Amino acid sequence: MVDVIIIGKGPAGISAALYTVRAGLRTLVIGLENSALYKTDRVENYYGFAEPISGKYLLEQGEKQARRLGVKFVQSEVIAIEKAEYFEVYTAEENYSAKAVLMATGQQTKKVNIDGLEEFEGRGVSYCTTCDGFFYRGLKVGLVGFKDYAIHEAMELEPLTKNITIYTNGNELELTEKYKAHASRFPINNQKIKKVIGNEVIEGIAFEDGAIENLDGLFVAFESASSVDFARKLGVITKNNSIVVDENQSTNLRGLFAAGDCTGGFKQIATAVGQGAMAGRRIIEFIRNNS
Repeated sequence: MVDVIIIGKGPAGISAALYTVRAGLRTLVIGLENSALYKTDRVENYYGFAEPISGKYLLEQGEKQARRLGVKFVQSEVIAIEKAEYFEVYTAEENYSAKAVLMATGQQTKKVNIDGLEEFEGRGVSYCTTCDGFFYRGLKVGLVGFKDYAIHEAMELEPLTKNITIYTNGNELELTEKYKAHASRFPINNQKIKKVIGNEVIEGIAFEDGAIENLDGLFVAFESASSVDFARKLGVITKNNSIVVDENQSTNLRGLFAAGDCTGGFKQIATAVGQGAMAGRRIIEFIRNNS
């Protein structure tokens, strides 16, 4: 049990952590080194550096600063977040509890390249098993993905239907030991998907070899879960693939905050750092007022 869990260790997440840890809050940052900033060779529009620096250097220095102040780090991917009395954050290896959570994972830009996927969104294609799984009770559904997140989502659907197939879309499964044990519960199809087919609603998928699989619904859990994926499951308001927050970086769910690119707007390091600082301050107030 900690006071605050920050998901994502980019500029927004680390900035918030600096504030919360210096206020005496037990602060845990969970994330992988997958920030888009790692791939940036030259940063020369961020305050305080006379010469250009790399994004990797900036991230490394931020983490060192946070560690020096007492922030704890877990190098792992978050699979799910649940809210009961406290927030429960699940990784492939461990579960963690916190009074408040900050989502700062950036904004997912990689999309699954399948023709017709966007066309049938809301008409049989869904990105949220918690939101839409109920509509497919006892029906035949598919789930596109090949990592832990896909297996977790398939397990979420199991109480509603046993007719679930996982489609890796040509990828080999990349699972941790925990989810390898669960994957055997589901048929796995490794064929490359060409397109989603249907009329008013989805009717199935067509593979590149010409074969067709009839489906009542198709869920997408490709690669890793994004902040928006978590938000949808928790009933948090989103708009245009971004999380809606107020001026204090608070979402509509008490104790849940968001900062950085996942909130949309001006996607700059300076903006992320500022939003992280604001979120950190508000998290401090929230926990002190609710302890």
